[in-house]
Amino acid sequence: MRIAVIGGGPGGLYFAYLWKKRHPEDQVDLFEQNPADATWGFGVVFSDQALEFLRADDPETVDAIAPHMESWENITLNLGGDSVAIDGVGFSSIGRLELLQFLQQRALDVGVTPRFDTQIQAIDQLNGHDLIVAADGLNSLVRRAYEGDFGTSLSYSSNKFVWYGTSKRFDTLSQTFVKTDRGAFNAHHYRYSPNMSTFLVECDHATWQAYGFAYKDVEQSKGVCEEVFADTLGGHCLVSNKSVWRNFPWVWNEHWSFKNMVLIGDALHSAHFSIGSGTRLAIEDAIALVKALESDAHLSTALHRYQAARKPVVQKLVNAARTSAFWYEHFAQHMQLGLMDFAYSYITRSGRIDDSRLRAMSPAFMARYEAEKSSGDEAGEATA
Repeated sequence: MRIAVIGGGPGGLYFAYLWKKRHPEDQVDLFEQNPADATWGFGVVFSDQALEFLRADDPETVDAIAPHMESWENITLNLGGDSVAIDGVGFSSIGRLELLQFLQQRALDVGVTPRFDTQIQAIDQLNGHDLIVAADGLNSLVRRAYEGDFGTSLSYSSNKFVWYGTSKRFDTLSQTFVKTDRGAFNAHHYRYSPNMSTFLVECDHATWQAYGFAYKDVEQSKGVCEEVFADTLGGHCLVSNKSVWRNFPWVWNEHWSFKNMVLIGDALHSAHFSIGSGTRLAIEDAIALVKALESDAHLSTALHRYQAARKPVVQKLVNAARTSAFWYEHFAQHMQLGLMDFAYSYITRSGRIDDSRLRAMSPAFMARYEAEKSSGDEAGEATA
């Protein structure tokens, strides 16, 4: 079989590597419009659960990546000068470029033919390929060419966000919420190497307008964010890499394949950054697609099998992501809560974690939270 993979992100590279490794007789051509060493992000984060899922299918890759990852067991929330740790929420991270370079090498080692600096401008350029895997991200050429056939829907979250890096090293995945005289900001920050961290800044549309960000250039916007989060950055600067304000795009497709074309990763669906699952979903899509293709010799049947097996799993995660994003669209209101109530609202925001699970997962946090609630209730009764 001759396969074309459009897109050299984690999903496309991983599919190409995995298929070629299992089917060395097949030809796998990978097309990426950017140079091999280009990336527009900073760090990539994986939950412990996501790494275990990958380990079950490909322990060799996880074992090779793991020594290059930064890991921690807690989430830290910072609000109004106070902090609280939520224990038992394990994550690991790695630089996006480092991950891409690792996957590029694995793809090369098994015989994938990568073509960087090569933009596919029309689908008919790929005539002669038996299968076209569209891993070309949010602006997917394949999806846009056949939106009606894929049943594409696209909408945007109302919040604005901008992605930076910083040389400030943070101990855990952290969230810092800051109120100013013109609105509220939130920063998602975590280290992804011994000397670099991701630093994503978010605010609602009203705050974005109040600061006039629409009329500020990249350096001016960065300067405002450095001022707002001066205490958090502790004298370190923000690093820009095409860092512009955006609204998060919600991409969904009812049909995951059309003719000999199939979508994976952000070309297929998007999941809000607040649950840190974009790269995870793309890699899991690649695994699911390989399994489906191996399960049936008839391409059309295999592609339908891929959708049938994978879609319910993705839908559940995307629904949780939407619920999480809705919480962030109102985070300024949540900031009016006390620290522990705010933290409880945060960790339960997606609807996937109830009190029972939270007690098992984060016993130290729940003990503190329930003790404070109990103390508050007793004080209320005494006053009454």
